[in-house]
Amino acid sequence: MTTGSTSAMRPLEGLAQFGALAGQSLRVLRATLRNPLEALPPEVYREPILPRRVLGREIVHVMAPELVHQALVTEAGRLDKGDSVRRPLGPALGEGLLTAEGAEWRWQRRALAPIFRPAQVQNFLPAMLEAARRGAARLLAVPPGQPVAMEQETMRATFDIIVETMLSGSANIDVERAAADIGAYLRLTRWATVASLLRAPDWVPYPGRRRGRRAVGYLRGRLMAQVAARRAEGTARGDLIDLLLGASDPETGQRMDDRQITDNLVTFLTAGHETTALGLAWTLDLLGRHPEIASRAAAEVDAVTGGGPVLPEHVARLDYLRQVFQEGMRLYPPVPILARRVVEPFTLGGVALREDTAIFIPIHAVHRHETLWEAPQLFDPGRFRPELVAARHRLAFMPFGAGPRLCIGGGFAMLEAVAILAVLLREIRFTSAGTPPAPRVDITLRPSAPLWMTVAPRG
Repeated sequence: MTTGSTSAMRPLEGLAQFGALAGQSLRVLRATLRNPLEALPPEVYREPILPRRVLGREIVHVMAPELVHQALVTEAGRLDKGDSVRRPLGPALGEGLLTAEGAEWRWQRRALAPIFRPAQVQNFLPAMLEAARRGAARLLAVPPGQPVAMEQETMRATFDIIVETMLSGSANIDVERAAADIGAYLRLTRWATVASLLRAPDWVPYPGRRRGRRAVGYLRGRLMAQVAARRAEGTARGDLIDLLLGASDPETGQRMDDRQITDNLVTFLTAGHETTALGLAWTLDLLGRHPEIASRAAAEVDAVTGGGPVLPEHVARLDYLRQVFQEGMRLYPPVPILARRVVEPFTLGGVALREDTAIFIPIHAVHRHETLWEAPQLFDPGRFRPELVAARHRLAFMPFGAGPRLCIGGGFAMLEAVAILAVLLREIRFTSAGTPPAPRVDITLRPSAPLWMTVAPRG
């Protein structure tokens, strides 16, 4: 072939490359709308870092724990959450701890930190156990052999706990309506995520935008009214509203107004209820498919409690049960993808990150990464024996994130989950029905179909 003919081919080659990239971007867009987990390239389960260009934007997936640490801890000041978090969650959560940035986030974090210290969280344990017992009674009332959608049952149990600990069992909120509204809102966030990827202006409409905002309007209105009433009455009840009313920045003395308290109540109610409930549902489904592991966990509960009711002092001694829940969250992390935006350039793993580069930490891939875990698809709570945990990088397992924006309620969630599992496994034998449904991302990791299970009293 002559030089001239080679030159003539170059525009065609460039056009072909452009077409391939455009086709790839459209596939990613469709996958994101269908299920963002499907938009992850398969390389994220074996590579340490993966830069790509999607929809005209530089995107970097980060999986190696040491690189995740560099991004989220060492270089945390060069990142923010960006539109990929603000657009889907901002209409519901306002400027609460999960969505706030910069100085607004820093003072809120300082003010809220004492509320979630271990000693304070322990005070919520009796309410957690009582809600778990109510959940066990509901399950035992189901006719023998009738399947139950386990994610619905765990959602109700964790919502009960949040209402008891946050709102002193407030009768002013329709719990079933509020829980349904939260689920409806989260299911509509994929369109906002795509709008963020496309960098569309805030005013651009997308399907479900108005419906999603209406879904959280009831809950926000009820909480705002309750905060105002409690501030006016000045009566202490020892719940989260009291703690938020009394919270102040230890450096400046700044306190939250009613809107900021409401933003954080919605944040804790949404994040605290949804994520723990899903972690529990997936874990119970795994136990229903692995009866030998379920039997060992139930035997530990029997041994620690002496065959009696689960009491607050028992929960910290349930080591194997805690490992079971950790392994459930490894396979099905409640928040499967973290997103950040570069606001100040730096280099990560040899990749130069320019301003506005989108960083995604696919926790689902980190937790199943073939270089970090042996037989990563296998359900094996023994991975969390202390000696094995000590031998791994601590960010090989990160269900609550990492760095300054580590989930402030992680300790609450772990305590709640172990307490609920202990009560349920002491009284009930769970059996999973059919094949497990595929996971689907709507901010959180939900089952794409109900997690059907049958329950029976332990004989």
